[in-house]
Amino acid sequence: MTMTLAVLCGLIVFLLILSAFFSGSETALTAVSRARIHQLERSGNKRAKIVQQLIGARERLIGAILLGNNLVNILASALATSVFVQFFGNAGVAYATIVMTLLVLIFAEVLPKTYAIANTDRMALAIAAPLRTMVAVLGPITATIQFIVRRTLQLFGANIDANTFVLSAHDELRGAIDLHHKEGAVIKHDKEMLGGILNLSDLEVFDVMVHRTKMETIDVASSAEAVVNLVLRSGYTRLPVWKDEQDNIIGILHAKDLLKSLAEASGEFKKLDIEALCKPPWFVPDTTNLRAQLNAFLRKKAHFALVVDEYGEVMGLVTLEDILEEIVGEIADEHDAPTTGVRAQADGSVTVDGTVAIRDLNRAMEWELPDEEATTIAGFVIHEAQMIPDIGQAFTFYGFKFEVLRKRRNQLTALKITPARKIAV
Repeated sequence: MTMTLAVLCGLIVFLLILSAFFSGSETALTAVSRARIHQLERSGNKRAKIVQQLIGARERLIGAILLGNNLVNILASALATSVFVQFFGNAGVAYATIVMTLLVLIFAEVLPKTYAIANTDRMALAIAAPLRTMVAVLGPITATIQFIVRRTLQLFGANIDANTFVLSAHDELRGAIDLHHKEGAVIKHDKEMLGGILNLSDLEVFDVMVHRTKMETIDVASSAEAVVNLVLRSGYTRLPVWKDEQDNIIGILHAKDLLKSLAEASGEFKKLDIEALCKPPWFVPDTTNLRAQLNAFLRKKAHFALVVDEYGEVMGLVTLEDILEEIVGEIADEHDAPTTGVRAQADGSVTVDGTVAIRDLNRAMEWELPDEEATTIAGFVIHEAQMIPDIGQAFTFYGFKFEVLRKRRNQLTALKITPARKIAV
């Protein structure tokens, strides 16, 4: 009797250990970083290769773990019930239920899963080999269970595909970056850089281009001396050159080519042929996404392109720097204008130039104003208000108060933006 009792107790303890193994394995393998495991696999870690194989067949893995976990828990509970019944009779069923619930909850669920969360990669690598054997042994049973589950769900109109992912790879990366930023592991600047890379495919050159009204251009009919003075005053090394009318861009003048030609002419402006110095212009559609345009810049080894709409009209220009600034933020040098157009006020409001891009304002203030319908903050206010407001008019959109401070003809040149929480105060 004593020997039998000792064997049963030992078997129950062994089954609880197995249950803890299954619970910890489930947590470790579902929470493990696939990127880190992939890197370990590339460095030659054999256990990392096994982990990749296991999580590659995730449904089969989870099915085997759940099957094993339920088997050992049910068997442990049945054995415990028989032990308690021997001592307490029919009341032993209730005692066994209470005791086994506590033991399974503490030692077979919470404890191993807590450890697995704190040591995800280490535990995943440690249990990979024995778990692979268990998955192979239970494979036929889990395959049958999967078949029954799928057919049952199909009866209710649910079509489950093992290869279907709810989130795209980019969405998963964005979620991971935001989560690490909230936890303090990724600083704001790094978050913006990583997010900028992921956003390249979602933005078009129209969103980042220099608008035609802000372009510095050269009239080919201007005197060579006037052109040289204009290039020297400009903060840009490449300038569009037009003929007869400003929309007729005939080429791009590079400051280096101009100065080289001027040196060869011994400083005599009359010997310069501005049109001959121009490089052929490169036109790109305004709907080209930034990732495609970046690849095109790299492929053509170019830095500058003119943006045209569907009718072939010049809308503006885009440079390699404009795209890189979407990733690394504003790139300033000694020739760039020092102002950014965003000025925080003591009362919590922000004064913004109308031409400031919504994305730049969101980055600077950590706001989330939508930029799907407009590129600049002035365009945003006009779109939301469905009118061109006058000076002094104010509107409230998306939890912000927008007040028009200055206006030039139909263009809003300055606005005051106050967050709703500041308005309430």
